[in-house]
Amino acid sequence: MKTKKIKISAGWLIDGTGAPARRNVILEIENGIIQSLSDSQFYNVDQDDIADFSASTIIPGLIDSHLHLCMSGTDDQKIRQKQLKSTFADAEHVISAHLRQLLLSGVIAVRDGGDYGAYALRYKKKRYDKKKGIVDIKTAGRAWRNHGRYGKLIGRPLSRDKTLAEEILYNDESIDHVKIVNSGLNSLKKFGKETPPQFNLNDLKDAVNAASSLGLKVMVHANGRLPVENAIEAGCASIEHGFFMGKKNLGRMAEKKITWVPTACTMKAYAEYLSQDSIEAKISRKTLEDQLGQLVRARALGVTVAVGTDSGSLGVHHGSSIIEELKLFMQAGFSLEETLKASVLNGSALIGLNKTGPIIKGNKASFIVVDGPPAGLPGSLKNIKAVYKEEAWH
Repeated sequence: MKTKKIKISAGWLIDGTGAPARRNVILEIENGIIQSLSDSQFYNVDQDDIADFSASTIIPGLIDSHLHLCMSGTDDQKIRQKQLKSTFADAEHVISAHLRQLLLSGVIAVRDGGDYGAYALRYKKKRYDKKKGIVDIKTAGRAWRNHGRYGKLIGRPLSRDKTLAEEILYNDESIDHVKIVNSGLNSLKKFGKETPPQFNLNDLKDAVNAASSLGLKVMVHANGRLPVENAIEAGCASIEHGFFMGKKNLGRMAEKKITWVPTACTMKAYAEYLSQDSIEAKISRKTLEDQLGQLVRARALGVTVAVGTDSGSLGVHHGSSIIEELKLFMQAGFSLEETLKASVLNGSALIGLNKTGPIIKGNKASFIVVDGPPAGLPGSLKNIKAVYKEEAWH
């Protein structure tokens, strides 16, 4: 095989590990693998074999650790209702469009939280067997929920004759992780209203053990103190959303090294899309403020936090919503470098990417080029100059 080498001059580079931005860096890549990051003063950047991005910032490809590929963020209720009953043929076109939107915003890998028809899983099998995909897809297929409880849009209830653990063990779908729904949605009528857990602690422990025996991590949709507490004590890999979970649960997550995916931009979208003087919009704004307060506490406590958008929710669009989520992290006190670490380093570890994520020696080369210095981020992600992945520019 012919060796393919490239050299790139970056005016600024943020590697995604949380380290400070570096100035004037030469990035060397061979056959898609990062070989070195060196000070550009040792090179003549006018050489023909160096791609010159000396007026640009290079950052790693972003990872959205929570979204739904076959659902759109549109506020057109006719379209939203149609998607709830769509066929795979319909969903396939929607997913393809979403993947294009994600790449245009610099997202190179996603963790899908499930859909009622397991269409994202079916899409992955169909498209990735042919190696047509640029955005890596990890998917739960369909989530598990309890009878009569929230989750119809993203999964299915247990069989009447099986426990949650048995459903996981005997599921024959080739999924990447397990998704469990353990609470309801946030109320837009009553601030801070909590719903009871869908599964008790023993059920969740057995489910996590069953998934572990199959080599699968468990992501748990949970809002409110008790639903989150049960998921944490059961040993799940991540808490999804985690609204109103409280300081005690945040502390336990830090101790047990459980990742939190806060999806704060969902409440921002509700606050913007709903009638501004409605009770729903007011509750959304108050809920967003509370979630940002939890992010502040999570940072202080050392909780591992990953960036997820819940794209597919009302007003939460694939690709562009990650910019909003990054902004909210920074509003909560995370530095730009810490915010990118949450998406890249923490996200790649959570969803199980091998040698993909930070721009460090030995990793697969996957990065974004944006105009100007880091001070323009994350807003400059709206106009990405280039994405490099799979040994090619996109």
